[in-house]
Amino acid sequence: MVKVILNNESILLDETLSVLDALNKVGIELPNFCHDSRLDKNFGICGLCTININGILKKACQTQVSEGLILNTETDDVINFRKNLLQDYIDNHHENCLICPKTGDCRLQKYCFQYEIVKKKATENLLPIDDSNPFYYIDSNKCVACGRCFQICANLQCNHAIKMGITDNRRHSIFDQTKCVSCGNCVSKCPTGALMPKSKVKFRVCDTEKTNSTCIYCGVGCQIEFRTMNGQVVGATPRDIAPNRGLLCVKGKFGFSFINHKNRLKTPLIRKDGVLVEATWEEAYTLISNKFKEIKKEFGADAIGGFSSAKCTNEENYLFQKFMRAAIGTNNIDHCARFCHSTTGSGLGLSLGIGAMSNSIGEIIDNKTIFMLGSNARETHPVIGTMIKRAKQRGAKLVIVDPRKIDMSEIADYFLQINLKSNSALLNGMINVIITEKLYNKEFVLKNTERFDELVESSKKYTPEYVAEICGISTENIRDVARLYASGPTATYFTMGVTQHTNGTYEVQEIATLALLCGNLGIENTGLNPLRGQNNVQGAGDMGAYPNKYPGNKKVDDIENIRYFENFWGVKLNRQIGKFGPAMIEAAKNGNIKALYIMGENPMLSDADLNQVKIALSKVDFLVVQDLFLTETTEFADVVLPACSFAEKDGTFTNTERRIQRVRKAIKTIGDSKPDYEILLNLFKYMDLPQNYSTPEDITIEISKIIENYSGLNYSLIENEGIQWPIVNNLGTDILYKNGIKRGKGLLFESDDIVSGENKTQNYPYLLTTGRVLYQYHTRTLSGKVDGLNEKSPHSFIEINPVTATKLSISDGDRVKVISLRGEIETYANVTDKVKEDIFFMPFHFIDGAPNYLTDASHLDSVAHMPEFKTIAVNIQKI
Repeated sequence: MVKVILNNESILLDETLSVLDALNKVGIELPNFCHDSRLDKNFGICGLCTININGILKKACQTQVSEGLILNTETDDVINFRKNLLQDYIDNHHENCLICPKTGDCRLQKYCFQYEIVKKKATENLLPIDDSNPFYYIDSNKCVACGRCFQICANLQCNHAIKMGITDNRRHSIFDQTKCVSCGNCVSKCPTGALMPKSKVKFRVCDTEKTNSTCIYCGVGCQIEFRTMNGQVVGATPRDIAPNRGLLCVKGKFGFSFINHKNRLKTPLIRKDGVLVEATWEEAYTLISNKFKEIKKEFGADAIGGFSSAKCTNEENYLFQKFMRAAIGTNNIDHCARFCHSTTGSGLGLSLGIGAMSNSIGEIIDNKTIFMLGSNARETHPVIGTMIKRAKQRGAKLVIVDPRKIDMSEIADYFLQINLKSNSALLNGMINVIITEKLYNKEFVLKNTERFDELVESSKKYTPEYVAEICGISTENIRDVARLYASGPTATYFTMGVTQHTNGTYEVQEIATLALLCGNLGIENTGLNPLRGQNNVQGAGDMGAYPNKYPGNKKVDDIENIRYFENFWGVKLNRQIGKFGPAMIEAAKNGNIKALYIMGENPMLSDADLNQVKIALSKVDFLVVQDLFLTETTEFADVVLPACSFAEKDGTFTNTERRIQRVRKAIKTIGDSKPDYEILLNLFKYMDLPQNYSTPEDITIEISKIIENYSGLNYSLIENEGIQWPIVNNLGTDILYKNGIKRGKGLLFESDDIVSGENKTQNYPYLLTTGRVLYQYHTRTLSGKVDGLNEKSPHSFIEINPVTATKLSISDGDRVKVISLRGEIETYANVTDKVKEDIFFMPFHFIDGAPNYLTDASHLDSVAHMPEFKTIAVNIQKI
C-alpha cells in the first residue's frame, strides 16, 4: 500500500494494481465500458476511466499505482472529457431505452443519466439484428465497440470467436459462430444491449429480483445470480467469486428453463389399475409408510433399498441416509457416484487417506504443468476446462491423455491418443521412466511414502518399449511426458475416462503413486484433482449416501461408529454393510429386495446394462420415485413424488474442490411440489420417527456436529463464497496434505497388469467408449427441457473413424444399429477422425440410443463395485 493524493485527500492504494482497479478496491468506481479486472492486460479502448493524473489526462486502467501520485477524478477537465465521450457514444447508439430489456443494467444509460447527456443525432445505417445463435442475439447498433466481449472470449473463455470490425462505418464486434460455444460470458459482461439473451419471457432487468445460488449442473459449483420475475427464473449471470470467477458455461448461463417447464410434476401420483393418477400428499405418505412397514415386518429391513442423489443438497442426502438407516433400519443406500467416482474415493482413500480433490480450482490459471488423463474438461467441466486453456495461453505445459481427440488436443504440448484399456500401462511406463532415470523426489519419497522398494521391482517390466506397443504411442512420447511430469510442479486432472472402469480403483492408485513419487502433493499448482461429474457428488458421499459408510466416511461395520450414531440418533442401527447399487438392482431382480425408494435419480438411463435394470424395476414389489419430471424410471413406479428444483429451496452443495456452497430459494415451489428435505421429514413422521428440524440450516448444524470436516459449519460462514473442508477454527483448507499424508505415509502401489473392459471377439470386433458432450446433461430432467441445448445437441450419435466407416459402407448421418452381448440400440453415425480406427464413442445422455443398454454390470471393480462403462465390445450394422 502506498500513499497517493485523491481529490486533495491522502489515501493508501495497492501499488500492484492499476489506478482503476485500486480505486475500485477501496469502493471508488470510475466510469468504464471495456475494463475487466480479471484480464492480464488492460487495453483501455473506451477511454471513460480517464482522470487527471499529475496534471495530465490519463486512462486510469493503464496507469500503475505508485507513491505520490496526484489523482483528480472530478475536475472540470475530467468531467468535460467524459461528457464529450458519452455524447459520441450515445449519438452513434440506437437508442430505444423505453423498450430495451437491458434497462436498469445498461452502463451507457446509467452514465448518460449521471452526466445529463441526451442524444443529438439520429442513428443512420442500422445493421440487421443477428439472431442466428439459439441462446442470444446481437444488436450491433447498440455496440459501443469497447472490445470487452472480444477480450473475454480471447483471454478468459479462450475461444477466439470474436473480433472487432467495421460495417457501414460502424465499429462493432463480429462473431464466428463456428468457434462460439455459447458460454454467454460476453453476453453477461456486455455494458449495453448489444448482446442479449433470448427469452420467452418479456422482461426488463430493472423489473427483476436477484438471488445468489449455486449451479445445478456439473461439479465445478459455479456461483450464479438468478434474475426472477413473477415466480419465474428469467435470467442468470455469473458471480465474480470462487470458484468460477465470473465465468459460466452454456448450461449454467442459459440452461435454467427446466425450472419453470410446463411438464414439471406438480402433485403426487399413485398407480391405480396400472395407471399413475393424481393423489394427495397424505395419500402418498400413508401408502408409502404402510408398504414400508409391511415389507419390513414380513421380510426384514434389508428387503428395502434406497438411492439418494448427487443432484440434491447435502442436507437432503444426510436426511435420506438417516431415513434409510434410522427409520427403515437398513444400510442399503447408494447414489450415482457409484457409477462415476466411487473408484476415486476408494483409490485415493487407500493411497492417501482422503478420497477428494487435493487442490483448488483457483490455482489452475497459474499452473506450470498440467497432466489431464481421461478428462474432456472443456465439455464435461467447461469452466475448469476454460481455466486450463487459459493456463496454456499463459505459458503452462499441457499433456492430454485420451483415446479420443478432444477440444484441447490441438494445443497440447503432448497429446497421447492411447488405445482403450491402456491407461494403467501408460502410468506404469511413466513410473518406470521416472524410477529408472532417478527423476523421483527422493526426499519426499523417503519422508512421505511406503513400499518404494516393491514399486521399483514391479515397475521394471514396464519399459517404454513394452508400454508403447500396448498404448499405441511412441516410446519418445512416454519418456518425454514422464520427464515433464517429474520436473514439476505438475497438477493432475482426471475424470471418468479413468474412474468408470472395473479396474478404476487401481488406475486411481497408480495416478496417486505417480504424484507421490514426484512430490506433486501438498503444495500449490500440483495435486490429484478428480473432477466430480455432478454438482454434489462430493457432498452426497460426505453425507454417507453409501452402503458401507456413515456420514464423515465412517465405516458402518465398525462397532465404535455404530455406537456413536446409535447414541446420536437415538435408535438401534443395522450392523451389516448394505448392498451397493449394482447389488441392489440384482437383488430386486431376484426378489430379495421388495421395495426401492429412488430420490432424484434415473437408473433407467444412468445404470449399466439397462435391460437388466428394466427387469429389476418391473419385478420389485413397491417402487417410489421422487423427481422433477416423469422419467424412464417412473414408468415402473407405484408412487411418484413431485420434488421441487434447487431454485425453490435452501441448502448447500459441496463442489469438486470440497467447497461447501449455499443454495438459495429464488422462487416459490411449482404447483404442489415440495423440497426433498420436506418430503423426507414428513416420511419420518409417517414412519413414527419424527425429526426436530425447523429449517435446512438446522440439518446443517447437525451435520457440522457429526462430520469433522464440516466442523462449525453454518450458513453465515458460507454466506458469500463458501468454504473448503476440512474446516478448522472457521477457516477453510485450500490445499490438502500441506502437513503430511492423512494415512501417515502415502502408499505406493506396485505396477500390475490389471486391465479392464471387454476384448474384441469375432462377433463383436470393435470397442465402444462413452462420455459427455457440452450441450447436454440429464435429458429427462435438466438440459433436455431447454430448447437451445436440444437444438445444439438433439439426439444420440456414434462417432466412427472414416476408415472404419468406409469399410462398413457407413456414411455420416446414416442410421445404424449397435450391438453388444447385453443389448442393441439404434443411433446416427457421426463420421470423424476424433476416434481411432475400430473405436467408437457415444454420449450417454440420450434415451434414444442409450449406450447403457450395451454396457456391462456383470463385472465390477473389486473395491468400489464400479461397472464397466468405458470399454465395451460391440458390432455395428447400417440400417
